Amino acid sequence: MARKLRMGMVGGGIGSFIGDVHRKAAAIDGMIELVCGAFSSTEEKSIASGKDLNLNESRCYKTFEDMIHKEQELPEDVRMDFVAIVTPNHMHFPPAKMALENGFHVICDKPVTLTLEEATELETVIKNSGKLFALTHNYTGNSMVKQAKAMIAKGELGKIRKIQAQYLQGWLSTSLEKTGQKQAAWRTDPKRSGIGGALGDIGTHAENLIEYITGLKIEEIAADLGVFGEGRVLDDDGNMLIRMENGAKGSISISQIALGEENNLSVRVYGEKGSLEWHQENPNELITRWLEEPKKIYTPNGNGLHAEALEVSRIPSGHPEGYLEAFATIYKNFAKHILAFNTGETIKKPDYPTIEDGIRGMKFIYAAVESDKNNTAWTKI
Repeated sequence: MARKLRMGMVGGGIGSFIGDVHRKAAAIDGMIELVCGAFSSTEEKSIASGKDLNLNESRCYKTFEDMIHKEQELPEDVRMDFVAIVTPNHMHFPPAKMALENGFHVICDKPVTLTLEEATELETVIKNSGKLFALTHNYTGNSMVKQAKAMIAKGELGKIRKIQAQYLQGWLSTSLEKTGQKQAAWRTDPKRSGIGGALGDIGTHAENLIEYITGLKIEEIAADLGVFGEGRVLDDDGNMLIRMENGAKGSISISQIALGEENNLSVRVYGEKGSLEWHQENPNELITRWLEEPKKIYTPNGNGLHAEALEVSRIPSGHPEGYLEAFATIYKNFAKHILAFNTGETIKKPDYPTIEDGIRGMKFIYAAVESDKNNTAWTKI
C-alpha cells in the first residue's frame, strides 16, 4: 500500500468508550491513521482530547463543521480521506451529511441515525455524493460469523427453518442514568437515542446479525417491550417473534436489565440438514450439529474453514480473537474499498454494513415500537 488512509473523527473525546474502540480497531491492520478530529460538543474538551491523542494542534477542531471546512481547504495529500462518527445517535446525521456533501467518505456507529426519516434522507445524500458509507455493526466482522454466513450461503445447512437470537445485558438494572453516568444518560434519553432504547442499542445488532448470517430478511415482527427502570421512557427489555421472508420462524430476546449478564449476544440457526450457534462471549467457536454426522466446532484458522473466514483470521489457531478484531475487519474492508475507489476499481458488493443495513435497522426499531403499541400485533418491516 502506498500510504495509510487519513481518518478524521467526530466525537470520541476524553472518557469516551466507543471512540477509543474505533481508534484501536482502525489502527490494527496498519492501513489507517488518525489525523484530526472534533471530539466533543464542548470546544475546550475537543481541543484537549486532540492534544491528548498527540495530534497536531492545528488539526484539533472545535466543531465538526470547522473540521470539515478546514480539512477541505488542505492539499489533497494532507487532508483526511474519511470521517468516523462516534457520537450519540442524535449526532450521526448532521456530520455524516455534511462530510459526504463536501467530498469525504464516512464510517458511522450504529444505529445509523436518530430517525427513519433521517436514514432515508442520508441514503439519498450518499447516492448523490458518490462517496462510500460504512456502518459499524462490528459483530459481522468476526471470522466465525463469516464462516456461519458462508456455510448457509453454500447450502450446507439446507433450507433455514428456525432462528433464535438473544442479546442480554444487565448494566442498566439500576437507575445508572441518574448518577451522571454518560453512557446510560444518553441511551435512556429519547432526544439523543431515538424511539428505541435497548432496541436501538443492542436490538439492531441482533437483527443485523440474523440477516447477515442467513442472507434472509425479517418480514414481520410481533414485539412485547418492557420498561423496568424507574422513570425511564424507552424500552430496556423486549421479546419478539419474527417471520422470515423464506417462511422460517424465530425469536429475538433483548435486555439491559438482565441482572448478571454482561454482553450475551448469541444466535442459533436451524436448517433441514444441520444447525449452528455462535456466542459473542466465546467468539472463537462456531458450533455445528448435523443430521447424520457428529457435532463439529470450528475455530479461527482451523480446519474446514471457508475462504471468507480465513481472510479475516489474523493470528494462529488457539489465539483468541474478539471484539476489537471484529471491529477492525469493518475498518479494513472499508479501507480496501476506499483504496479501490481511489484507483477507479469497481467493488460490486463490499463486505461491510452499509446504509441499506442502517435503514433495515431503523425499520426494525419502528416496527417493534409500533407492534408493542398495538398489543404485540404482527407488524411488517
